[in-house]
Amino acid sequence: MTSVCPSGPTIWTGDRAQTYRLTQSCCLVHLASLHQRRQQQRSDSFILVIVLSKHIYLSVSGDSGGLTAPASPSPVPPVLTPTPPPRRARVRYPAMVDVGKWPLFTLLGAQEVSSIRQACVFGTSANEAIYITQDDEVFVFGLNCSNCLGTGDSQSTMVPKKLDFLRGKKVVSLSYGSGPHVLLATEGGELFAWGHNGYSQLGNGTTNQGVSPILVSTNLQNKKITQVACGSHHSLALTHDGEVFAWGYNNCGQVGSGATANQPTPRRVTNCLQGKVVMGIACGQTSSMAVLDNGEVFGWGYNGNGQLGVGNNGNQLTPCRLAALQGLCVLQIASGYAHSLALTDEGLLYAWGANTYGQLGTGNKSNQLSPVHIMAEKERGEGEWPAVGSKRTRENTEEAWHRETDRIVEIAACHSTHTSACKTQSGQVYMWGQCRGQSIVLPHLTHFSCTDDVFACFATPSVMWRLLSMEYDDFLTVAQSLRKEFDSPETADLKFSVDGKYIHVHKAVLKIRCEHFRSMFQSHWTEDTKEVIEIDQFSYPVYRSFLEFLYTDNVDLPPEDAIGLLDLATSYCENRLKRLCQHIIKRGITVENAFSLLSAAVRYDAEDLEEFCFKFCVNHLTEVTQTAAFWQIDGNMLKEFICRASRCGAFKN
Repeated sequence: MTSVCPSGPTIWTGDRAQTYRLTQSCCLVHLASLHQRRQQQRSDSFILVIVLSKHIYLSVSGDSGGLTAPASPSPVPPVLTPTPPPRRARVRYPAMVDVGKWPLFTLLGAQEVSSIRQACVFGTSANEAIYITQDDEVFVFGLNCSNCLGTGDSQSTMVPKKLDFLRGKKVVSLSYGSGPHVLLATEGGELFAWGHNGYSQLGNGTTNQGVSPILVSTNLQNKKITQVACGSHHSLALTHDGEVFAWGYNNCGQVGSGATANQPTPRRVTNCLQGKVVMGIACGQTSSMAVLDNGEVFGWGYNGNGQLGVGNNGNQLTPCRLAALQGLCVLQIASGYAHSLALTDEGLLYAWGANTYGQLGTGNKSNQLSPVHIMAEKERGEGEWPAVGSKRTRENTEEAWHRETDRIVEIAACHSTHTSACKTQSGQVYMWGQCRGQSIVLPHLTHFSCTDDVFACFATPSVMWRLLSMEYDDFLTVAQSLRKEFDSPETADLKFSVDGKYIHVHKAVLKIRCEHFRSMFQSHWTEDTKEVIEIDQFSYPVYRSFLEFLYTDNVDLPPEDAIGLLDLATSYCENRLKRLCQHIIKRGITVENAFSLLSAAVRYDAEDLEEFCFKFCVNHLTEVTQTAAFWQIDGNMLKEFICRASRCGAFKN
């Protein structure tokens, strides 16, 4: 069985309310001085050192791993939708991630990808995708299992199709189940559903598959939906007023109705939640969880592995409070296949439930029926995990955490996986559990920068654990800032004049990036005092590409111009640029220009390129010898080529 694991909203209350926002500022002059102080640590790209100064965490999906679970349909990956109610502030982490890391999105062109604002990859094999553009148009593509694309038919498509029914409706939350079925909540509070419906998980009162998005309205009139979560085959919806509605598969009580009969339409979850305000929801395979505005956590449904955290492994047909977390204020909850995570307002992480793959991070593989404090290992020995309520845990352990460990600000899990992950305030990302077939029993520091990359690179299948949001703002990285300021008259302090055209640059950047300019801008060089430097030995396209390379690390030139840049790179002793030019020339070699390129390679002493061009000419000898370039080359070089080709057997019958 499979179900969604919404991360739940990350909420701050009372005196603890605060927002973390990573900001960077960069002055080019300061970059120069910093570079000089770190001369011994310098790499090919100083910018790269800065950009890679962060870490990341992963997570993976897999089979049931021998976990005890009730009979249910086969699992499918989900999506978490931590969409917070507007009534109270929460920490929000924009996902500045490249969707190209998900294989399915490689089917799209660059222009299509650039238009994406939100996206989700889902399905049993990560074969379906939905994305929303900057203009709030909704597109889907992929396998279309169980009509989960909502296109009105059962046909698969590699070409994105528009869901006109959802056009202009800003999406605030999205989740999916194992069928899969899909739930989508809009900014206006409407709830739409489509896909698999064998257990009435679409909430329309039938078991007919939803081939197109339908508006779910039964018992939800005048209710504004702010967050959705999908289990394997059951659904949850959270309203603006903090009410929880549930429907669908209910064999273990995951709908919270007090019985085990399937629920065909949305039904409000009451009992212990009556009169309380819920701020976040999450689903495991066949379990459900909710966090209240006061930080209390409730769970209901299947509990065979202790995933409800109530101290036993008996199923709960109605919400049951996690007494072990009493006194703690939980901000975020996340559910894996059969385990659960909770994050407190003090940045503390607790885990409980199944632990077959080490997904609890306790250092062993023993299930836990009650929450256990994770990532405080510096304070205790391996395998020593005191009960949550003990004096040592609440005093010594938490004190050690704040003293020695970077506080956690985000947790992630996915109901189709046995993997857990978290991100710290400093940007470090940890992962544990099942990761590409390995069982990682303790939190492992990775080199990713966000939790989404973890699922893209390590999950099986590589689904998204939440609705990925491309919330681009005015913030630029160091690399982006430098790229933006290239040839900018507003900030430049130097101009190069080439072929009568100006190129605006910054002395500090040139000194950081190029030894030639570092030597040039010395007090005893006349160029150091000039505002305009004339360049007459290279063409404008070549010299501009060279300067742009110093700002971006990229070269975009046709092979013929790359020859001139190769000459410049040789003159300025820029070996990396020289290699890039050779690569461009190799990619652009043709019968028509092969001899010209060979001649250039010989002239600029590029041995590897010379060998490549020579072999190309020999392999296409008949065609090459009929081009104008062949008969225009220097006589001595022509003789050398003929002799060398002869030695290779090019003229044998």
